[in-house]
Amino acid sequence: MTQPTTIRRVPGPQRQPAEPLRTALTLAAAAVPVLPLQAGKMPFGNCHQCAHNACGGRPNMKTPGPCHCSGVCHAWAAATTDPTVIASPPWAAAWRRAVCVGYHPGGAGVTVVDLDDADAIDWARETLPATRTVPTTRGEHWIYRGTMASRNAVRPGVDIKSAMAYARHLGPGTGTMTALPDAVRALAVKKPSPARPVPYAVAVPAGAGNGECPHRTPAYLARGIAMAEQRIAAASSAVHATVYRTFLAVLSRHGRCGCLSNAHIARLFTAAQAKGETLRHCTDAWTNARTTLGL
Repeated sequence: MTQPTTIRRVPGPQRQPAEPLRTALTLAAAAVPVLPLQAGKMPFGNCHQCAHNACGGRPNMKTPGPCHCSGVCHAWAAATTDPTVIASPPWAAAWRRAVCVGYHPGGAGVTVVDLDDADAIDWARETLPATRTVPTTRGEHWIYRGTMASRNAVRPGVDIKSAMAYARHLGPGTGTMTALPDAVRALAVKKPSPARPVPYAVAVPAGAGNGECPHRTPAYLARGIAMAEQRIAAASSAVHATVYRTFLAVLSRHGRCGCLSNAHIARLFTAAQAKGETLRHCTDAWTNARTTLGL
């Protein structure tokens, strides 16, 4: 009787993660928060549970809401370095549809100066210190060590991507990464309207101290303003709320004694605008804080 033929299966090579998942895992291991991007360099949209801000997130996927969505539907705010999350459902399905890898520069501790054309590159070479450079389809990414507020169109062909933004990963680049210069930070500070050179005119009660704290020393006010600027600058999320709470704290201490000058208020507004707040947002937050305190 013929013995049945036994077919022995030879183990094949272990299946490796495909691009761009492999790139994402490599970046995550280097502490770079990643996210998958669709065609057109766009992040994946909200899932049905988070659509139309049903989860409580802010518009345009700026921040995740109080939901605990495990997907990739909050753009830069969903970026992660957790390899288990990156390689597991529902992220795994997104990577199969992704065409490239995005990352959150602010989460990685860097700022990307996105130069879109030859004129922008020439300007950067004449104006900015050299740093790590990555070629793009139309121009270059100049990457600096340090974070700041993101802002598009700071000048023709130049965008800044850092906090609350994402950038496309295009390779390691060349050159040594240098510290974020003040010249780049200054680009994101929105200039006050010429028609409104003073952000907000503070009504100082007559005879209230001529700019000095009657209940504390002037150094106390100076220290308080500096701490307020630092608190706003350190905000990595919920910037609107942080600005309002900071304004409220300053006014609760110094709003009635007459020590606040327009120069002090301008410093607070400048700090808020450096985080991406508009002049209108600053003015509204200041007005709301005064109203809350009955000033």
